[in-house]
Amino acid sequence: VQLQASGGGLVQAGGSLRLSCAASGRTFSSYAAGWFRQAPGKEREFVAGITWSGANTYYGDSVKGRFTISRDNAKNTMYLQMNSLKPVDTAVYYCIADPNPRTVVGFHDYNYWGQGTQVTVSS
Repeated sequence: VQLQASGGGLVQAGGSLRLSCAASGRTFSSYAAGWFRQAPGKEREFVAGITWSGANTYYGDSVKGRFTISRDNAKNTMYLQMNSLKPVDTAVYYCIADPNPRTVVGFHDYNYWGQGTQVTVSS
């Protein structure tokens, strides 16, 4: 599976962005997937995860209530709707996937990840 993230950009605090992650390969629909982010000088942070069917979703504490993860398996695409953005959300966002990750929040439990997309939130 190859993953391609897009949709990042510059937005003012309080604004919204929607990230997309397009996957190649017919197996993506059977993979758990999610988003991580990394800001300069900070550790990589779990943002959100979703099961293969989309029935279950998981969020990092810092984004709960503001971000929504979803997927459209018919389009081999995953999304991250980000609302009420804050300057602390500024980071490179990565999409990740794996057929059976050991944990939802462990970046190294996922075997596939794409290049990141930059999100910058100005105050």
